[in-house]
Amino acid sequence: MRYERGSVAKVALVTGASRGIGKAVAIELAKAGFDVAIGARTQSEGERREHSSTIHASDTEPLPGSLAATAEEIRAHDQRVLSLELDLLDRQTLESSVDRVLDEFGRIDVLVNNGRYVGPGVMDLFEDTSIELLERNIEANVLAPVILIKRVLPQMLTRGGGFIVNLASLAGAIDPSAPVGEGFSWGTGYGLSKGAFNRIAGFLAVELGPQGIMAFNVHPGFTITERVSLERGGDGFSDPRWAPPDVTGAAIAWLVTSPEASHLNGTWIEAQDLCESHQLLPGWPTQHR
Repeated sequence: MRYERGSVAKVALVTGASRGIGKAVAIELAKAGFDVAIGARTQSEGERREHSSTIHASDTEPLPGSLAATAEEIRAHDQRVLSLELDLLDRQTLESSVDRVLDEFGRIDVLVNNGRYVGPGVMDLFEDTSIELLERNIEANVLAPVILIKRVLPQMLTRGGGFIVNLASLAGAIDPSAPVGEGFSWGTGYGLSKGAFNRIAGFLAVELGPQGIMAFNVHPGFTITERVSLERGGDGFSDPRWAPPDVTGAAIAWLVTSPEASHLNGTWIEAQDLCESHQLLPGWPTQHR
């Protein structure tokens, strides 16, 4: 579904949009006719910052991707774009980012909470994870999205509706199969924070659904982002469980444009299943499975 030209453009705000799933979501929303505000820390290619998931190592090598590159692709689809320096650990940037979007575009119809804490403490054992690192996980993965939601809700309610899309994780719903580093596992900080984050959509649907607010937990499943590809030595699709980020992007674009999605309000949605069942991404998954 694409919004007709001449009508007031719908606007989406996507966090963590410099690469990976966030970038794909922003581009798929642009394809669907949305103007898109994109937020992240990485503004330009080659920026260095700590992105190791453990206290036992350091990794500041630049990751592929930037807001500048994402913005260029959005413009290629003839949609307006606004790049925001948004840090989930800096509450001032969260509030100022929403204010900038509203000043520039006049509305926010869709908020996609994709960004998450990246850094030490994500893949560390309980005994090795300090209270400070737990706080960082909770601040970025729980409180930051809540701040953004509270900031965008008033104008959504005034217009009679809007969409909150939260990128969910199984780490917040099940126990790891083994300690960190020994199997399908993750650190306490990540699992604890994503568990709390996973609860938000249901409350929004129950309390604000009657006022037109739609909230979804979208689970991407195994996704071969730029970072994952580097960690796997460039091995993208030899394992059929792994999907490109566009799959989640296409699923989210469908959720916020299709009337059929209304019955899914407040639920957990498997992006890969939705994309496949509705054939949202031409050529996928046949060439990968």
